[in-house]
Amino acid sequence: ISLLHNASLGSLELKEPLNFWCGARVQARSAGNAEPVYEPATGRVLCDLPPCGAEEVDQAVRSAHAAYLKWSRLSGMERGRVLLEAARIMRERLVDIAKVEVVNNGKTLTEAKGNIHMAVQGIEYFAGIAPTLAGQHIQMPGGCFAYTRREPLGVCVGIGAWNFPLVLAVMKSAPALACGNAMVYKPSPMAPITAVILAEIYKEAGVPDGLFNVVQGGAETGSLLCHHPMVAKVSFTGSVPTGKKVMEMAAKGVKQVTLELGGKSPLIIFKDCELENAVKGALMANFLTQGQVCCNGTRVYVQRDILPQFLEEVVKRTKAIAVGDPMLDGTRMGALISRPQLDKVLGFVKEAQKQGARVLCGGEPFVPSDPKLKGGYFMSPCVLDNCRDDMTCVKEEIFGPVMSVMPFDTEEEVLQRANNTTFGLASGVFTRDVARAHRVAENLQAGTCFINNYNTNSVVVPFGGYKMSGIGKENGQAVIEYYTQLKTVVVEMGDVQSLF
Repeated sequence: ISLLHNASLGSLELKEPLNFWCGARVQARSAGNAEPVYEPATGRVLCDLPPCGAEEVDQAVRSAHAAYLKWSRLSGMERGRVLLEAARIMRERLVDIAKVEVVNNGKTLTEAKGNIHMAVQGIEYFAGIAPTLAGQHIQMPGGCFAYTRREPLGVCVGIGAWNFPLVLAVMKSAPALACGNAMVYKPSPMAPITAVILAEIYKEAGVPDGLFNVVQGGAETGSLLCHHPMVAKVSFTGSVPTGKKVMEMAAKGVKQVTLELGGKSPLIIFKDCELENAVKGALMANFLTQGQVCCNGTRVYVQRDILPQFLEEVVKRTKAIAVGDPMLDGTRMGALISRPQLDKVLGFVKEAQKQGARVLCGGEPFVPSDPKLKGGYFMSPCVLDNCRDDMTCVKEEIFGPVMSVMPFDTEEEVLQRANNTTFGLASGVFTRDVARAHRVAENLQAGTCFINNYNTNSVVVPFGGYKMSGIGKENGQAVIEYYTQLKTVVVEMGDVQSLF
């Protein structure tokens, strides 16, 4: 794959087109309205990305539909075999793909390698699920019977976010393909590069040409995909406002949607916790991928008795986070995705201070010593104390390395405060009391609750939000429901009893 010649910061050149359909890369029709794609660690422009228009979207969808007709006729065992081959190829090139992810996203190579490993596991997992798809036999009166068939939907659209470019492409495409569907995928225009690598891997593994296509572009291209009459379903990851628009557009064609939207998740730390683990958990809940993670536990509620010890330890560890060149093994935090995103996050910190929050560390632009990184979008990770539930930094999703810490007194009070939000993506609790742990998990209004850890997501468990954090699930066996439809077949074994 042409991109994968040991990509490094400041040197990756993108000469080939990033669209892919009918089994090959496709040059955009027109270079008009092209938007620059940046390398976050240096601020360098990687390429200009022209969006796909109506004609290109139509070609990609038709190509997917033709491939779907072939692919959906294969047995689950045959589809699984192809997916396992795709996983093998990806594992072989894991480090090279991870480096491209770093160039285009800014996260550390250590994290990117973990991400690509998770993507490989995702493909393997759904390869194993493919042969297990089955219906049910139901006995009816008079020797008649019915059976159900679990059938694919057809052409599904995936719309991804920029924080986990390849993982999200796999989380949408692997279950879709395992179930017999085709997919047209639109990555975020800010991180468009690795989706086309996935397309080439699927092709190499043996999927029919057109089964996984990539169209590049922003909101307009996304809108064309959502409205296309041959599309059966849309799976979207991104913000709540955009999710609402996607749902509205899909409604026009009564298309199914899966929405994985934002969060402002609570992490509750009781005084009987193992403090060392709670501190580590709070760091994992806030600072992975420069804090740009939808399920992050950014509202940290700490029981009053242990607040001083918790803050002392968490600040000490946050100050020790090595920010800088994401390609270096020792780096623990890379660059944010873009200059506007960096400015927005720094703006949230300033706003928090105005509203009375205290910055215990970080929250400032960071300039690494390496001259080539001078134009990168770095900031120092931030811990905010003296926060209140009505502050902007506690109510709104910041999507950056900013942890807001608040004291609480009782379980009842903290549950009420934790649930007082329109979001419901994730949540966490640290306690040694086993009954309390499960009681709190039951009462938190969120799609995931982590007990005595945080952000330990896996491809084998369902992931998805409550309330305005989304609809539907990704990962785990539950996702099968969202990429298939159930047909009932009723069989008469005797004569028709007619009223007429």
